[in-house]
Amino acid sequence: MVDELLSDEEREEALREWWQDNWKWIIGGVVLGVAVLIGWHYWGTYRDQRAEQASSLYHDVLTAVTAGDATKAQDSLNKLTADFDSAAYTQQGRLLVAKLQVEAGKYAEAEALLRAAAEKSKDKELTGIAHLRLARLLIQQSKYDDAFKLLEPLTAGGFGAQAREIRGDALFAKGDTEGARAEYAAALANVEAQIDRQMVESKLQDVGGVAPAAASVRANGGQP
Repeated sequence: MVDELLSDEEREEALREWWQDNWKWIIGGVVLGVAVLIGWHYWGTYRDQRAEQASSLYHDVLTAVTAGDATKAQDSLNKLTADFDSAAYTQQGRLLVAKLQVEAGKYAEAEALLRAAAEKSKDKELTGIAHLRLARLLIQQSKYDDAFKLLEPLTAGGFGAQAREIRGDALFAKGDTEGARAEYAAALANVEAQIDRQMVESKLQDVGGVAPAAASVRANGGQP
């Protein structure tokens, strides 16, 4: 209502005064907004380029692993880790190269790769896989207690049954049949677990145990 009582000249004067008082803030806000948009676009482009680079280097690792070329696979992995040490592609590459190193009998190199993958991965599932593989490798090196302790955090999660089976293997290898029996039974108690149930049942029987009824029924396709 007050604005309607002002003349055109008074309105113009009021607008000029308002602009003089606020132009710096307005211009600054526009500049800041443009800078944010440019920065966001730059970051998105940079991120996409980095992802493409990591993907390309991982593909080189995968190709070398598929060909069974451990030397080239390690060289490609070194290039990947140089710039993308914490990337998911790098941890997957470490798992692949570790497998080649195990097959070549280079357990120390494989162990280092698996530990790095487990420590640097931001994906819980990949970390779990790295720990499972590392535990199996430790057993191959007669490091039974290390393997057993390594899998303790996994026994209650999605990898629980697999962790229990490997812990059972570690205990069996060191001569603790009673402990192994308990671990194998715990692995089979989870009827939804993604394990080779017949294999675990066989292991359980080897240490004097009896497979849980529910596990036996599931393993036989629902037939008792």
